[in-house]
Amino acid sequence: MASSWLGGASLSTSGPAHRVINPATGAPVAELALATVADVDAAVASARAALRGWATATPADRSAVLAKLAELMEANAELFIAEEVSQTGKPVRLATEFDVPGSIDNVAFFAGAARHLEGKASGEYSADHTSSIRREAVGVVATITPWNYPLQMAIWKVIPALAAGCSVVIKPAELTPLTTLTLARIAKEAGLPDGVLNVLTGAGADVGSALAGHPGVDVVTFTGSTDVGRRVMAAAAVHGHRTQLELGGKAPFVVFSDADLDAAIQGAVAGSLINTGQDCTAATRAIVARDLYDDFVAGVAEVMSKIVVGDPFDADTDLGPLISAAHRDKVAAMVSRAPDEGGRIVTGGHVIARPGSFYAPTLIADVDENSEVYRNEIFGPVLTVRSFTDDDDALRQANDTEYGLAASAWTRDVYRAQRASREINAGCVWINDHIPIISEMPHGGVGASGFGKDMSDYSFEEYLTIKHVMSDITGVAEKAWHRTIFTKR
Repeated sequence: MASSWLGGASLSTSGPAHRVINPATGAPVAELALATVADVDAAVASARAALRGWATATPADRSAVLAKLAELMEANAELFIAEEVSQTGKPVRLATEFDVPGSIDNVAFFAGAARHLEGKASGEYSADHTSSIRREAVGVVATITPWNYPLQMAIWKVIPALAAGCSVVIKPAELTPLTTLTLARIAKEAGLPDGVLNVLTGAGADVGSALAGHPGVDVVTFTGSTDVGRRVMAAAAVHGHRTQLELGGKAPFVVFSDADLDAAIQGAVAGSLINTGQDCTAATRAIVARDLYDDFVAGVAEVMSKIVVGDPFDADTDLGPLISAAHRDKVAAMVSRAPDEGGRIVTGGHVIARPGSFYAPTLIADVDENSEVYRNEIFGPVLTVRSFTDDDDALRQANDTEYGLAASAWTRDVYRAQRASREINAGCVWINDHIPIISEMPHGGVGASGFGKDMSDYSFEEYLTIKHVMSDITGVAEKAWHRTIFTKR
């Protein structure tokens, strides 16, 4: 199998052999050679050579390619689903109803948005000049994507950059490169010029670092953990690259005393277990009014007990495996330490005895505000619960975190909802729901969750420069302002 995609063609690189493993079975699904640091130079050169032709194409031309890409992705949806489930272990329902159709919709959105890059109207803001604004592609984009949503994160990073006229080098996680390679191949079929999209399958420690710090790129975008994001930003800073980072999260799930309890219980289970909890926006910190606390804990435990864990390709499966045995063991270790810090494991809290990297849906009640499971990102099917006394206490607890990616508030009171949406410090606040996203609206965080936006028209700001063009309209050789520099001779 091809290891990378450079200059519009498959490339077998010379790096070490690497197996892509199905985490549900432990069996390999593909074998490839990882890219090397030397391949980074070739990929950036390919993107640089293709940049001008793509950047100067008309918006209509770029739009047509993206529209065709969306059409071909729809035609190849079953391939994308099969690859995504095989390499991640996510349930086929999630891939079929969320990941793949959401990715196609995102491409279709940017196919339209590519033709609506507007700037400030031309005008005489100076009495003797006309000013106009040009919005131009910033250049070569280096992007590094994670293993939890391989296709969707590739789309979020690559497609707005292409719509803006940039060329791209993307390094997917080496655990899950398959759908990104398929995306590149299908983009060529859609008419994307050779070299505009390049894929490197190397490891993050060497290839990712070399790409982020390469002098030939103009923008570095990254989705992943906060610790790695900081290293990416440091590498990019050496050359002054613009960066956009979507990092970790520890989303609060605030249930006020007037909330619809059944809706909150259902939302908490769905929001904490989506993608086996391997989601930076997942509901991880339930903060519940004291008078609802016991009923909420009992209700969540009951719903979690009915979750079907099994073969991701079985349409009846609700919860698949974690991405690897190593990650499963990390989650298990964090949960095992929770009782030492006062947490009460209500349900779950154990590895499931079957092949693959499965871990039981877990609810931990009565957690201490300073405990590890409450403060640190677990990235597994684990929900922690605390109570609050009043609205001030609820919002204080919601904001008592370094992260600020997403949050939700559950209430029937419109004023309480508005206060929560205003005061919770997060890039997205859902009211009476948790997780839904839509192509037309931005996604991104604050604080340790990063900065900049994916999706929506707002994401164009990451990939465009603003150029002011000012034209004299008088034809006068000796301008009035010249006297500030020299006197008339």
